[in-house]
Amino acid sequence: MLRVEGVDVAYGPAPVLRGVSLAVGTGEIVCLMGRNGAGKTTTLRAIMGLAPVTAGRIRMGGTTLTDLAPHRIARTGIGYVPQGRRLFSDLTVAENLQIGMMTRSSPRNALTRALDLFPRLRERLTQKAGTLSGGEQQMLAVARALCLQPKVILLDEPTEGLQPSMIVAIRDVVIQLKGEGVGVLLVEQRIDAVLSMADRIVVIETGANRAEMPGDAARADAGPLRALLGV
Repeated sequence: MLRVEGVDVAYGPAPVLRGVSLAVGTGEIVCLMGRNGAGKTTTLRAIMGLAPVTAGRIRMGGTTLTDLAPHRIARTGIGYVPQGRRLFSDLTVAENLQIGMMTRSSPRNALTRALDLFPRLRERLTQKAGTLSGGEQQMLAVARALCLQPKVILLDEPTEGLQPSMIVAIRDVVIQLKGEGVGVLLVEQRIDAVLSMADRIVVIETGANRAEMPGDAARADAGPLRALLGV
């Protein structure tokens, strides 16, 4: 469904990604891992048209994304939850969700579905996003992306800094999305979280592919993955 094929990204003369390739299929959870500065966030930004791709190609189904504007990429069916959430803190929960729906002219049931996945948000629709707890803000960021009714969702460290109960809630939603056929590309540093849900794991290092392994193999023996990440 989503394919990243030999992608280079550079900011001016400084290369950041060098030939990165990965794929996310229907109902598949792919975890992108690597040490700090490896290029994980840049890979997601490149997919969304927010980082300058200088070589290679990115495709969603039969559509080439490489030269599309970010809002047009979202309309192909890709939801994006960036690190730091990027909510509109002075707008209410309902207004943030409405912006997500407007991006792809989603039907009303998309909002209902997002709130069904995160019922806590239904109790806070009139509350400003900036006054929510960190876990609630993360729920809102994911729910807003789901209002696009995405075929693929990109999540950049969605459990960072959250308490254990919120981590479980986010993980359960990711697994539910997989069951509904949504592809998930997840940047995650916590090996235990990755092992609990990954179908495949892609490891990059200094902007290039280093390794790829099935989730089942990593669950059976996490030693090679820990060694790659220096854990």
